[in-house]
This record gives sequence, C-alpha cells and structure tokens, in this order.
Amino acid sequence: MNIEQFREYCLNKKGVTEGFPFDEHTLAFKVSGKIFAITSFDLPFTVNLKCDPERAIELREKYDEIIPGYHMNKKHWNTVTFDGMIPDKLLKEMTDESYELVVNSFSKKLRDELKEL
Repeated sequence: MNIEQFREYCLNKKGVTEGFPFDEHTLAFKVSGKIFAITSFDLPFTVNLKCDPERAIELREKYDEIIPGYHMNKKHWNTVTFDGMIPDKLLKEMTDESYELVVNSFSKKLRDELKEL
C-alpha cells in the first residue's frame, strides 16, 4: 500500500476529513474533528494509528515495522512503517481499529449522526 492508496482508504470512511494541522508534510485524518491517523510525505512512509494497548504490544512484538507511536501516547498509538513487510490486510485492519476507537469515544448522539452520513 502506498500513501495515495492509504489516503483513499481513509477518506472512504464516514465523516473523515484530511488536513495539515502541524506542518505541510504531516497529513492528519480526522473523524468529527478527532485524529485517527497521522502520516507524512517523508520516506519511509509511516503512519501513526491508535490501537488497543494490549494489541499494540502484541503487534510490536510480532513486527519490527511497528513501534510505539512517535510523538504520541505510546500506550495507545503505534507508528507503522509501510515498507511492504506488513500485509495490506493488516494495515487496513489497524486503520479500521484506529477509526473505531476514536468513533467509540464519541457521545451516542455524535455516533448516531455519523451513521446517518
């Protein structure tokens, strides 16, 4: 998966917007104003994704390309290097989980509004 494929995958989720809140090289994907993925145009291509703390540890132990989240809460975020070693299916699963963790933190009203989109 390359950055454009990743971008397209994120933008196909309900309520997702993209922007550059930090600088012109750091692209953030948000759902209802909350970040669920942060990536950069620098090489190697990496992305920060939110993750269940126990699963985060498991993934880090299994894959060298997954490390504690760079500049993030290392308990809840992983940095993933997209270098072809991580299967696209797993990258999509991790992106889905990050999105769902953020959405599940919303009020019921906001979650219901997202479902209507």
